[in-house]
Amino acid sequence: MSDANETTTQSAPSGNCANCICDGKGPVITQMLKMMLPSETAGEHFRTAGVEFLKGFRDLLDHKIEAMSAKQTKGTKFSVD
Repeated sequence: MSDANETTTQSAPSGNCANCICDGKGPVITQMLKMMLPSETAGEHFRTAGVEFLKGFRDLLDHKIEAMSAKQTKGTKFSVD
């Protein structure tokens, strides 16, 4: 028989990627994603900004809760002749 009928398989670079959906591209994809992450300093700014945003949202909610919880005053009484 000829070698043309044999199927060749590509070996995975490392690990158990032979049957993986990534087809052995996992390490490359991981490296690419790590390159896209912000630096540690920028990440800290984003985290701080996120906390400040949530604090502002909490303040809005607190004011709305306070307004809704305030005792509703009944209408003004007046005498009718």
